[in-house]
Amino acid sequence: MAVFVALGAFLMTLAGGWTAQRVTDRRHLVLGLAGGLMLGVVGLDLLPEALRAAGTEVHGVPAALLLFLAGFLLAHLVERLLAARRAAHGAAEHNHRAPEVGLTAAAAMVGHSLMDGVAIGASFQVGSGMGTAVALAVIAHDFADGFNTFTLTSLYGNARRKALAMLFADAVAPVAGAAASAFLTIPEGVLGGYLGLFAGALLYLAAAEILPEAHHEHPARSTLLCTVAGAAFIWLVVGVTG
Repeated sequence: MAVFVALGAFLMTLAGGWTAQRVTDRRHLVLGLAGGLMLGVVGLDLLPEALRAAGTEVHGVPAALLLFLAGFLLAHLVERLLAARRAAHGAAEHNHRAPEVGLTAAAAMVGHSLMDGVAIGASFQVGSGMGTAVALAVIAHDFADGFNTFTLTSLYGNARRKALAMLFADAVAPVAGAAASAFLTIPEGVLGGYLGLFAGALLYLAAAEILPEAHHEHPARSTLLCTVAGAAFIWLVVGVTG
C-alpha cells in the first residue's frame, strides 16, 4: 500500500521538474520561485520537523539548530573549495559555479525524498489514517522538490541530461524509501539531525546563490512576487497537510 501511494509522489516530482524546464524563457521568474519554495521548505517544513525530532540540546542550544548552522557553513565551504579549484584550473570568471555543487545539492534533495518515502512506509505501519496524512503531505510538497532539483542542477552549468537524471532519481526516491521502510527503522534523533543539516545547506543555496542570480539581470517586481508566492505556497501546503 505504501509503495502504491508513493507513486503519487513520483508523479508530482516529475510534474515539478517538467514545469521548471518548460519555462526557461522566464529564467529569472523560475529562479525567484525556486528560491521562495526553498525558503518556505526550510523555514516552515524542514526546520520545525528537525527541532521536533532532534529534541536534545548541546550546551544550551538545540542539536537541530547546531546542525542547521553546520549545514549552512558546510555548503559554503564546499562551494568555495570547488570554486577555488576551478579558478586554479583556469575556469572563466563568468562561469565560476562548479557543476559539482549543483549535483551535490540535487543528491541531497534525492536523499530527502528517500527519507520522505521511508516516512510514508513507517506511517502506514502505524495505521492507514496516519499513512494517508503523511502521504498527502509528501505528495503536496514533492512538486517543489522536483522543481528545485531540476533548477539546482541546471543553474550550476550541468547538462540537461544530468538535470533530467537527477530529477528522475528524485522522483524514484520516495518509492524506493517506501519499499525499504519494511526492512529498516531510522531513529528519530538521527532523522532530526539530518533534516537540520539539510535545511542549513538548502538555505545557503537559496540565499547565496538562487535568489541573487534571480535578481542579477532582472531585478523586476515580478521576480520578487514569485519568491513570495513560492514561500506562500509552502505555507499553504503545511497548513493544509499539517
